[in-house]
Amino acid sequence: MTDKIQVLIADDHAIIRQGLKQILSGTEDLQVTGEADGGVKALQLIRENDYDVVLMDVSMPDRNGIDSLKLIKKEFPKLPVLMLSMHPEEQYAIRALRAGAAGYLSKQGAPEQLVVAIRQVASGKKFVSAAVAEELANSIGEDFDRPPHEKLSDREYQTLCMIASGKTLTQIAEQLNLSVKTVSVYRARLLEKMKLRNNAELTHYGLKHGLVE
Repeated sequence: MTDKIQVLIADDHAIIRQGLKQILSGTEDLQVTGEADGGVKALQLIRENDYDVVLMDVSMPDRNGIDSLKLIKKEFPKLPVLMLSMHPEEQYAIRALRAGAAGYLSKQGAPEQLVVAIRQVASGKKFVSAAVAEELANSIGEDFDRPPHEKLSDREYQTLCMIASGKTLTQIAEQLNLSVKTVSVYRARLLEKMKLRNNAELTHYGLKHGLVE
């Protein structure tokens, strides 16, 4: 039995998975023992094998990373999940941590930071960058100080980001595995909560606050 930290990588891009494996192969104490190209496959592998850390991409085609994270934490509450994303940390980090992530790392980060993060969450600690730590501290402030998009549900927030990126309701429905009708409901709710009138105003808001993918 190996004493190495067993890592499962969940990312829909084979090149990214290969790159992550290469980074971790240069360490003595970390070993990639599982790969998944989506959230559904990741959960299946977790049910069948033992892992010490899950490295999961936020954006995956079959099931969003945050949704997958919630399902994993429901079944395996003690398994640390480190979220990886190409999106800026301020876009998804707080939501990921609130959903149960052990840490959040941008794909633009240095390889050494990834190794440190995996070791840290494997030991039972949380990992956040200085920027995320500052944002977490700020989010503790009064509710009225928070921008409107931070008060949206995860699905409403995803819908906002995608509309602001120019995606149609049909495209959003396909990407999130939902019906167009359900996405329309999320759009109506977020317009109401944010006191906006249409997609043009949503797009303007998204651009202004750096939410566009």
